[in-house]
Amino acid sequence: MKAKCALIGTGLMGIPMAKRLLGHGYELWVWNRTNQKCQPLIELGAKHSESPFAATEQADIVITMLSHAAAVGEVLQQGLLAALKPQSIFIDMSSIPPHSAKLHAKWCHEKGALALDAPVSGGVVGAEQGTLAIMAGGDRMAFEQALPVFSVLGRATYVGEAGAGSLAKLANQMIVGMSIAAVAEAMTLMAQAGADPRAVREAIRGGFAESRILELHGQRMIDRTFTPGAHATTQLKDLNTAVAVAREAMIDLPLLNQSRDLFQSMVDNGFADLDHSALILELERLNQIKRPE
Repeated sequence: MKAKCALIGTGLMGIPMAKRLLGHGYELWVWNRTNQKCQPLIELGAKHSESPFAATEQADIVITMLSHAAAVGEVLQQGLLAALKPQSIFIDMSSIPPHSAKLHAKWCHEKGALALDAPVSGGVVGAEQGTLAIMAGGDRMAFEQALPVFSVLGRATYVGEAGAGSLAKLANQMIVGMSIAAVAEAMTLMAQAGADPRAVREAIRGGFAESRILELHGQRMIDRTFTPGAHATTQLKDLNTAVAVAREAMIDLPLLNQSRDLFQSMVDNGFADLDHSALILELERLNQIKRPE
């Protein structure tokens, strides 16, 4: 019998994830601070809950997909924790600092529940297609029990104890942020030096420079389509967390610091609500380059 699920947070990523669960026959309760965002899911058969408590008390597995650690902590303290049943599973798929993930796991264990920090990579496209990379840390037994749910959403890998999933997501976001910066700089140079960025991208694909960033984000930069699959502000949040963790570990990571500074400048200069691939617009602004619309 399929586990009963609750999803807290029906935003950019939560909605396509919920649709996949519903499409695979899962009974699903949903809650969002803005009720209206739940409506498309209600129409597909999800059950709307008036609070995180109401959603959680119905479920065997409770998933949160929220914007930051403070939001996760808030819903935990304002009803979710109180409604957790012994041996139920709390899965936070948000991107939060490792120390927050460890604290939330501790709270769940005090209630007799199991916990996983299982952030994802793949963006909205991955959520829609069920191809998310899921990095799970926490209770191994919870991971094994949650595998059927994870398999609907993507490919899950167990990476260690509580907080390990959040650390893995930081590694992912560091590589994504630096790669976006590299592709954006290359495309900017090609355009200014007299080469066709579109042709150059095609020429280097399949070589050592090939990547999902070059494939997807490089295409967005060429097409100038920056509807968010992942917001620049989210990328900046994760890079800031990585910088803080590096500082705690007493290591100097120059490329991380430079990438974070570039995304900070991007957000500060009017591109906060765009996709993170719009970093190329910030490079053009810094270089006073004007492109035809």
